[in-house]
Order: sequence, then structure tokens, then C-alpha cells
Amino acid sequence: MFSSRGIRFLIFLVLLVAAFARPLFTLFTTAVDDELNSYIILIPFVSLYFLFLERQRLPTEHESSPAWAALPALAGIGALILFWTTGASAMSLNNRTGLIIGSFVCFVWTGGFLLMGQRWMRSAAFPMLFLAFLIPLPDQIVDWMETSLQSASAWSADMFFALSGTPALKTGNVLELPGMTIQVAQECSGIRSTWVLFITSLLAGQLFLTRPMSRILLAAAVIPLGILRNGFRIMVIGLLCVHVDPDMIHSIIHRRGGPIFFALSLGPLLGLLWILRRKELGSRSSTGALSLETSA
Repeated sequence: MFSSRGIRFLIFLVLLVAAFARPLFTLFTTAVDDELNSYIILIPFVSLYFLFLERQRLPTEHESSPAWAALPALAGIGALILFWTTGASAMSLNNRTGLIIGSFVCFVWTGGFLLMGQRWMRSAAFPMLFLAFLIPLPDQIVDWMETSLQSASAWSADMFFALSGTPALKTGNVLELPGMTIQVAQECSGIRSTWVLFITSLLAGQLFLTRPMSRILLAAAVIPLGILRNGFRIMVIGLLCVHVDPDMIHSIIHRRGGPIFFALSLGPLLGLLWILRRKELGSRSSTGALSLETSA
């Protein structure tokens, strides 16, 4: 059963969604056809699922926390003002959508602090903060991530070619192979799979790990793992072009092979998750045995 404050928070959320119905509709309809942002559709459901999982840990007594509510409220108002005062021609649709959705998320947090209190928000920190992934990445950050991953992927591919014994001359993001040249374009940066893998690591860490450092290590591993995965994919395509047919550069492995290599990258991530979980369980067993020994 919901408390009276819980019911008021639900009513607040319904009214907030109604007030932001148009930008939310734009967000979800554009995300469906956007390769980078398609994950956004799942974010509210994931947050609700984690709230359901943690329902036993959430405080049943609530006290309003207006001081804490002021911080996201000011941020949300600031985002709205910037959205209203910036012309559509001065900002891309993606960035404008990010501003208005950022304001929406800030007001959700504001309502949480006002109606449920700081203790409740602290207990529900993960699902509430996870709502930030509703905000599309700004164009400038996407460009920076793509450029960085592009360069790192070219370096990684060069390393894999060297390990395979294939002669390759790297000049910037261009790799010269026997009989052909491969340019690692920005579109081949692997930003989408790396970003989704990062979100996956956060969810896995929350579900299976308890120590903050273990969760940080799991999430941090995504960056080198994504770079190595993309370099390996470039190497596979390059070897197929050199040893099978140069037209393999236009094959389905290049154009639609992303999910296959994404699945391959899940293996090392799950392996690291298993190691970290085993380490945590081992530490708990040692601590429990020590406690029993001390009490005896």
C-alpha cells in the first residue's frame, strides 16, 4: 500500500508527465529510429523495475527536504529558460530535446525530495539517478566520443593486425594493408555499442555487486573493452578483404555485424563480473568466519 505522500508523489508524476507530454512524445518517437538513442525507450521501465526490487529497503516514513529539492529545481528551471530563450536555428533538435528532458528529470527529482524526502531519495538513488539516461547525449559530447573512439579503434586495429602477422601501415586513422586501404571513419567508432555496454555494466553492477569500488571497476572496464572490440572487428573485416575478397568491406559483417561483436564483448564483461562477485562473496565468508571465531 502507498502512503499518503507516496500517492501525492504519483499524482505529481502524472501531472509532470502531462505537462511534458509533447517533448516526451518527441523523445520516444525520435529515439525509435535513432541508432544511438534507441535505448532511451527502456530507461523508465528499468528505473521502475529497480524501484520494485528495492521496495523493501525504502523508508516508510517520509519527511519533506526542501533544501535538497532546491538544487534540482534550480537546474530544471535553468534548463527551461535556456530552452525558451534559445532559437531553434541556434541549437540542434537533439540538444533542444536534451534541455527540455533534462528539465523534466530535474523536476522528477525535485518532487522526490519534496514529497518523499532525502532519506527515501538516498535509498532509491540508483533508479532515480538512472533516469538521467533519458537525456540524449549532447551533439558536442557525441562528436568528442566518436573522435576519441575512432582514433583509439585505429590504434587497436593496428595492434591486432600486428598480432595476426598481417603487415599494416598506420597513418592517423588510415590503415594500409596488402592490396587495399582501410580508413576508420567516425561512423565506425562503435560509440553506440560502447555506450550501451556502459549502461549494461551499471545495471549488472547494481544487481550483482555490493561494493562501490567493484561497481566502478566493472564500469571502467567498458572503455578498454569497447576499444579492443572495435579494433578486433576492424581486423576481422580487413583480413576478410585481404584473404577472401576486397568486396567484403561492403558485406553484411561490416554493415550489420555490430550486434555480433557486441555479444562477443559481453563475454569478458561477464567474466570480470564473475571474478568481482566471487571476490566479494569470499570476503563476506572470511568476515563471517572471523566474527564467529571472535564470538566463540
